[in-house]
Amino acid sequence: VGRFSPDGKSLASCVQHRLVVRDVGSLQIRQLYACLDQIQHIEWSSDSLFILCAMYKRGIVQVWSLEQPDWHCKIDEGSAGLVASCWSPDGRHILNTTEFHLRITVWSLCTKSVSYIKYPKACQQGVAFTKDGRYMAVAERRDCKDFISIFVCSNWQLLRHFDTETQDLFGIEWAPNGCVLAVWDSCLEYKLLLYSLDGRLLSSYRAYEWPLGIKSVAWSPSSQFLAIGSFDEKVRVLNHVTWKKITEFEHPATIASKRTIVYKEVEKSPSVETERLSFPPTRALASSLFSTQSKYEISQVPVSLQYFKPVADRANPKVGVGMLAFSADNCFLATKNDNIPNAVWIWDIRKLKLLVVLEQLCTIQCFQWDPQQPRLALCTGNSRVYLWSPAGCVAVQVPGEGDFQIVSLSWHCSGDSLVLLSKDSLCVCYLEREEV
Repeated sequence: VGRFSPDGKSLASCVQHRLVVRDVGSLQIRQLYACLDQIQHIEWSSDSLFILCAMYKRGIVQVWSLEQPDWHCKIDEGSAGLVASCWSPDGRHILNTTEFHLRITVWSLCTKSVSYIKYPKACQQGVAFTKDGRYMAVAERRDCKDFISIFVCSNWQLLRHFDTETQDLFGIEWAPNGCVLAVWDSCLEYKLLLYSLDGRLLSSYRAYEWPLGIKSVAWSPSSQFLAIGSFDEKVRVLNHVTWKKITEFEHPATIASKRTIVYKEVEKSPSVETERLSFPPTRALASSLFSTQSKYEISQVPVSLQYFKPVADRANPKVGVGMLAFSADNCFLATKNDNIPNAVWIWDIRKLKLLVVLEQLCTIQCFQWDPQQPRLALCTGNSRVYLWSPAGCVAVQVPGEGDFQIVSLSWHCSGDSLVLLSKDSLCVCYLEREEV
């Protein structure tokens, strides 16, 4: 696990029970903390002064201070157990969800007081904070019905409590402007509901009735668009004025339009002049002999992408749009259709058309937009990171000994660097700024 601090100055990572905090610029170790057990989750407070370390197996959360390394805090949920832990937006309260979702406990670091929220729902995304940190919505389940409670984060007072028109609520997410809460049902029922801060139902959306429904949901940063990825391999985009569908993006296995650029990743083995060969070969030469380099080529349309037919009788079938993300400037939407696991689709939101498809050699594990400019980073479980921007795309090999398999990545808030994570180690990739 590796996380940049919100202020961009530090990088926290954990190795078993040790928490390491480094300076982002030099990667020098600033602080080293020892926890009571293996760390399963770390999270920075919003002001970058504290770090929370959750040890779910032990039901313990430890909090460390960057300013006062000898200050420490331990929260033990005891027999109630622990399945999730997170900061409140003020960085001074910790929300712990107990086992079996019996309750959420709100611990205050300042007053050491404790509040309880009962009946939280066990679902994918059951707690959501507004971006300004003023309000929290919690999905609840009681008497076989779904409810939402909205709390004021400054004093944890209940602002609104209302039932939702869902069969089995699956997730909730605030629009970035904090005015609208999106609520969606489980995949068995295609239903998306939009509620105002005072609990009024503004609109409901349903694309079709019987097959599996919603798989992923994403707001645009401007709150003007809501994209819904579905199991029918389509993305539907709603507008914020009428909450009606403005367009529908399909993900076919064959791309025929001449207006779409298809970049295909190809592997090339490097050519080595025989005069340079020495036996035994030098270490640098040996590693270059057996390494393959990757680059993109533009494919001629029509292009047939690798399509996998899902296994129908398995749970969580690999079908439909499972990943969605808007760029920071609201101009682009990146999507992945799980039947075509090696492709990323990039849509132009201004023209509402498909702009680019990146066809990779391996399955896409993760993608994320640069927070400052329209630039997408993605990884496919190998030792390369791939970057796309409107100027083109590039594959970058991670240098180093051994095979560094990147399974996830995240951007620094400045967009100048990326932290790349493998299963047991991390690497920081620094990007050079183009001089304007």
